[in-house]
Amino acid sequence: MPELTAPIAVRDATATTPLARQFIRFAFFHVRPEWRLRPAAERAADRTELATVIRETAEQEGIILRAYTLVGTRGDADFMLWMIGDDIDLHHQFSVRVNHTRMAAFLEQPYHYFAMTKRSTYVERHEHADGGGEGRSNRLVVVPGGRKWLFVYPFVKTRAWYRLSKAERQRQMDEHIAMGHTYPSVKINTTYSFGLDDQEFVVAFETDVASDFLDLVHEMRESEASTHTVRDVPSFSCIAAGIDDMLDALG
Repeated sequence: MPELTAPIAVRDATATTPLARQFIRFAFFHVRPEWRLRPAAERAADRTELATVIRETAEQEGIILRAYTLVGTRGDADFMLWMIGDDIDLHHQFSVRVNHTRMAAFLEQPYHYFAMTKRSTYVERHEHADGGGEGRSNRLVVVPGGRKWLFVYPFVKTRAWYRLSKAERQRQMDEHIAMGHTYPSVKINTTYSFGLDDQEFVVAFETDVASDFLDLVHEMRESEASTHTVRDVPSFSCIAAGIDDMLDALG
């Protein structure tokens, strides 16, 4: 009897030396209101202790840590820490240290997204004039810029999308990517969560001009590829901040 389907190719993990890929975390924190009822001196000590943990982690080799405030842009999250590194133990150790601070008793994490870097299926060269795009060569390494805004959201596509031919998906993504190129002030960082977390992707857009990102997202609603979106919320508008400034904004 002839085979009904072609045999599935088995990946040989030993065939080539695997390239290092990064673990990415977007950790959003909310401070419970009762923390602000503590005496000012205790709150100051809490902030100092937490700032020390964050700063010492940021100074470790193998970890990139960026701090952002959401005070004034989001009602259910106060600050966010963007962590990038290829050693999962460093991510784990940081969370352990935070859990042992006095302020941990008043911290909640209403949102947390975990992902990894991966070579893009659709992008060979996606670069802007300033070199800030995400071409195929640098997809495995996320290098945050120094821009004021970071817009973050999880993303899920329809299962029907993955049943389309590769050529058809590429055609639709070419249109989508071309729209992005018309906004060179916006840098995209795409990370992947298949099987690791509840979403398929986490995208993070860096820019100094918030209106450029708003207009870009509005325009991309008209792309054919966007019709295959299941979910792309919640969305977070994060403002870059120093560690002390981020914590001082808490009260």
